[in-house]
Amino acid sequence: MMATKIAMSWRGCACMAVMVAVGAVTHAVAQSYPSRPIRLIMPYPAGSSSNDIMGRALALRLSAQMGQQIVFDNRPGASGTLGTEMVARAQPDGYTLLLGINGPLAISPSVYPKLGYDSVRDFAPVAMVALVPYIIVINPSVPAVNIKEFVALAKAQPGKLHFASSGSGGTPHLCGELLKTVAGIDLVHVPYKGGAPAIVDTVAGQTQMFCPGVTGALQFVKQGKLRALGLTVLKRSPLLPDLPTLHEQGLTGFDASSWMAIVAPAKTPRPIVQRLSEEIARALNHPEFRNFILQQGSEPTIMSPEELGTYIRSEIDKWAKVVKLVGLKVD
Repeated sequence: MMATKIAMSWRGCACMAVMVAVGAVTHAVAQSYPSRPIRLIMPYPAGSSSNDIMGRALALRLSAQMGQQIVFDNRPGASGTLGTEMVARAQPDGYTLLLGINGPLAISPSVYPKLGYDSVRDFAPVAMVALVPYIIVINPSVPAVNIKEFVALAKAQPGKLHFASSGSGGTPHLCGELLKTVAGIDLVHVPYKGGAPAIVDTVAGQTQMFCPGVTGALQFVKQGKLRALGLTVLKRSPLLPDLPTLHEQGLTGFDASSWMAIVAPAKTPRPIVQRLSEEIARALNHPEFRNFILQQGSEPTIMSPEELGTYIRSEIDKWAKVVKLVGLKVD
C-alpha cells in the first residue's frame, strides 16, 4: 500500500513538473516572438479597396507596437484565393499572416469546387479587425426613397430592374441576390469587371441598383448622383448616421457586410496566436487608429480567436445558402 502511494505521488509530481515545463516554454515563445520581420499577405492588388488601406495602416501600427517590421505583401489573383492559399501552405510559425477578407474565406468555399484550401481546417483565427458595411444605392430616376418603396416597385415590375455588381461571386453580387431572396423580388444581375464601371453605369442609369461598400458610393450619394436606400449591416455607419439599415426598415436580420480579419496557418502555436490577438486588440483601442478605421467607413471590431472562428463558420454557412439559391459555381 505504501509503495502504491509513493508511486502515485511520484506520478503526480511528474505530471506537475511537465505542466510547469510546458508553461515555461509557452511563456518563452510568447516573450521571444517576433524575432524577425512578419509578412502580412493581402490577397488583392495594391490600392484595390479600403481593406488594402486599412491593412497597410494596421501593419504600421503593429510594427510600432511589437518592435518588429510587418511587411505588407500584395499577392493578388483568382479572386483573392491565390494569396489566401499561399498562407494556408506557409510554415505555421507566426511569420506569415493573412489579411483575411470575407470573399476568399467565406464565399469562395461555396463558389469554387476545386479550392486549394479549407477556410476552417487550414487557418488559425487570430483577430477580427473591422466590419465593412455595404449600402444599397439606386439611380435617382428610380421612383423610390427607401427600401420598402424599391421592393414594391420591383414586385410591380418583375424582371424589369437591373442591379450591377463588381463581378459574379463577389459581395456586391451576393448582396443583390440576398436582397432578392429576402424581399421576394426579381432583379436582373449585370456583372462588371470591377466596382468602378459598375458604379459608373448605375450613375448613368444603365443599371438601376448597386450594392457597394459605403466609401465607394459616399461621394456619389453626397453629390446627389446616387440615392441611398439603406445600409446592409445591423448598425448604422458614422459616415451616414441618418441612413437607416435594411434591418431597421423591415428586412429583419439582413446583413451583407464585408469584413477584414487576421488569420494564420493552422497549427500556429497558441502563444503566438494569443500574442497577435492581444496586439491587434491594443491597436484597435488606440484612438488614432480607431478613428482612422471609422474614417474608412468601417467599424473597428474586437474578437477573440475563438469568437472569430465561430463568426467565420457562420459566414461560410450563410453565403453557402445564397450561392446554392443562385446556383453559382466557378471551375
